[in-house]
Amino acid sequence: MTVRTRFAPSPTGQVHIGNIRAAIYNWLFARHTGGKFLLRIEDTDRARSTPAALQTVLDALAWLDLQPDEPPLYQSTRTAAHLAAAEELLRRGCAYRTDKGGTGQGECVLFRMPGTDLSFHDEIKGDLVKQAADLPDFVIVRSDSTPVFHLANVVDDIAMQVTHVIRGDDHVANTFRHIALFRALGAPVPKYAHLPMIVNAQGKPYSKRDGAAYVGDFRAQGYLPAALLNYLALLGWSPGDDREVLSRAELIRLFTLARVQSSPAQMDPVKLQWMNGEYMRALPPAARAAGCRDVLQARGLWNDALPAEYLGRVLDVLQERVKLFTDIATAAYFFTEDYPYDEAVVQKRLRAPGALERLAAARSAYAALTDFSARSTEQALRDLAAARGASFGDWVHPVRVAVSGTAIGPSLFHLLEVLGRHRVLQRLDKTLARFTA
Repeated sequence: MTVRTRFAPSPTGQVHIGNIRAAIYNWLFARHTGGKFLLRIEDTDRARSTPAALQTVLDALAWLDLQPDEPPLYQSTRTAAHLAAAEELLRRGCAYRTDKGGTGQGECVLFRMPGTDLSFHDEIKGDLVKQAADLPDFVIVRSDSTPVFHLANVVDDIAMQVTHVIRGDDHVANTFRHIALFRALGAPVPKYAHLPMIVNAQGKPYSKRDGAAYVGDFRAQGYLPAALLNYLALLGWSPGDDREVLSRAELIRLFTLARVQSSPAQMDPVKLQWMNGEYMRALPPAARAAGCRDVLQARGLWNDALPAEYLGRVLDVLQERVKLFTDIATAAYFFTEDYPYDEAVVQKRLRAPGALERLAAARSAYAALTDFSARSTEQALRDLAAARGASFGDWVHPVRVAVSGTAIGPSLFHLLEVLGRHRVLQRLDKTLARFTA
């Protein structure tokens, strides 16, 4: 048997990480078993299934490189097959027509449940059972002759020869209905695996209120697709050891449904950012610089007059501070002279007694240097601290605020070296002029 999995999104908006995780697991399971990964677009909601929403789904899959092995099946083209299946169920006595609710608005078609307890083995949750009393008949065709999700879902799984349905555990109740439909239509029942919910730190379903929740959000924030895929694969599954940064090839080789947990998986944005940082450091320098340059250009911070190697030197100084491409914008002072001053930092570091005098002395010392390097600029401040008093930190802080507007950042002296003597002296002069009463 060739494994055939499917991802079946409804293109009605943004792609939630819970939905894309289902796609990842279906893709990994198909690749691990040498099977096929399929895509079905459940676009029967014509009002909400817009071309833009469809493109959002396709873009998310392409960005994560989760390409289906066959052309997508569009559910909206399958209405005739769905209604033909309903007619077959009516012919067999497995369904019946009724004016549901006595509304007089026309007949709908209800599926007749078998009237017995139903059970199935979930590949993640184990054996599940539901009593007949809790399995009432249900609508499969509305009074306006449109098929309901349950019928369309099963008929299309049969047509696509799906062998494994891997989806969220909010579908567990639906699965009992779907199994009954498969049997009534005389089709093999696929194996089912229901994935745990993704929750926030309070154990509630993870949503936009908790932070980035859609694939597009993470892409816009500068996350790498390989890092997001790796993180979401581990959100409910583990390889059985302590490894966390895994290549696509390793994920494919190690992935099994047996190691998917049944309890909810907690989203941890801090861990995701750490993981993205690991992937960022593994990028070729040119690729890392290109991604950061795109962010700077989008925010109007990139200057084409800068030397070609300048961005690489900045990234060398920032090192682990750039965990996302967008983090480069937090160091805007490398790229513009119009950087803001943090007023609280100004009050603490520039308006402290003697701070501006020390800044002026540092400016004179830097102007006299013949070699403007991290080593020489640091030694100049150490010499001033030794000769004129005050702690070394009391000399460092005013200089940092003057050249960057903030109290935090990379090594000050490597920052000075990258900026260069001319820009550093200009910034010291600007700060002294601005804050000297």
